[in-house]
Amino acid sequence: MSQFKVIVTDYEYDTFAPEKEVLDKLGIELTFEQCKTEDDVIEKCKDADALISQYAPFTRRVIENLNNCKVISRYGVGFNTIDVEAATEKGIIVGNVTDYCLDEVSDHAMALLLSSVRKITKMNNAVKSGTWDFKVAVPVFRLRGRTLGLVGFGNIPQTVATKAKAFGLNVIAYDPFVSEEVAKEKNVELVSLDELCERSDYLSVHVPLNKHTEGMISHEQFNKMKKEAFIINTARGPIIDEKALIQALQEEKIAGAGLDVLEVEPIDLNNPLLKMDNVLINPHSAFYSVEAEVELKRKTAQNVADVLSGYYPTYLVNKEVKDRVHLKEKE
Repeated sequence: MSQFKVIVTDYEYDTFAPEKEVLDKLGIELTFEQCKTEDDVIEKCKDADALISQYAPFTRRVIENLNNCKVISRYGVGFNTIDVEAATEKGIIVGNVTDYCLDEVSDHAMALLLSSVRKITKMNNAVKSGTWDFKVAVPVFRLRGRTLGLVGFGNIPQTVATKAKAFGLNVIAYDPFVSEEVAKEKNVELVSLDELCERSDYLSVHVPLNKHTEGMISHEQFNKMKKEAFIINTARGPIIDEKALIQALQEEKIAGAGLDVLEVEPIDLNNPLLKMDNVLINPHSAFYSVEAEVELKRKTAQNVADVLSGYYPTYLVNKEVKDRVHLKEKE
């Protein structure tokens, strides 16, 4: 019998071979649940030593009812499903995986940008409907020499910047947590959010969702943007105030949007965005590739293996927990 009880709280995966490869070395067998609510997590996971989670809610109430938990490791970059402050107070390490889909998300952001600007989907739909005429896409403006504004300048947007420059785009960014030195290394200018909105021909969103970023792109920001501007979001839906976005599109304050994420997922079939031919919508898929999924699963499990072996994980979200939990640093 396994020394530790490790539960996968919820999942959409068909295989767990990468996780098992990591955890088998410690003789750990996974237990699988499908927890959708707080009560589900409390009932099924209260005595677990470690938890691996996809979407299950880890509110303060849930965390306070976890009696043995040492680590919550989330499948993904974001950790908005976890009350990190409560976890830290409880002495629970929170882990994520920050680098498994850098190419996938940056590629997807560029794909949404290119398809929006070149109006690829609009022309494809017109041709398939019997209209062979490029004029359905007029106007299309040259990409080279225009300005891409990045909301956030962490790992993914830095990768976007490199790819965007290959298309001849100038790149500026807003991120109060990134130094001028880092920006200069990438040949990117750091500006205020207001200036970013005013100068950008295209705006791409790449910040995590938290109480500071929720709704940070709203009426004020859309009012500052160019009428020819497109906005791209491959981060989290609620970062953009969706009502403000819809109004901006309806009033032609901006030219269009490419959205991989929305405030409510799946999208409501009555959402006005579905009827706008200048809006591209994908089903929260930017993270995905076969290779990225394997890497994500392996690294998520490794967070658990590290903690249960007495080490801080490579991907430690709540560094403040070190004041409460004393483990070894990985070399």
